Amino acid sequence: MAIKEKVEKALEQIRPYLQADGGDIELVDVTESGEVKVRLTGACGGCPFAQMTLKQGVEAALKKMVPEVKEVIAV
Repeated sequence: MAIKEKVEKALEQIRPYLQADGGDIELVDVTESGEVKVRLTGACGGCPFAQMTLKQGVEAALKKMVPEVKEVIAV
């Protein structure tokens, strides 16, 4: 399974937590080097805690579920 497919499956597990707070996450791109580019939408888009959620929540969970992930970046 390609890294992008693994990331998409992992995001499906993370998404309900973001949606519970009125937000969502959209996968933009996954590079060969393990860089995952995402877009936070809904309430997450303008939330002052979005960067913390992205790094401590989404990035930590993705790295655990998909070891090839090196970094998650909001675009």
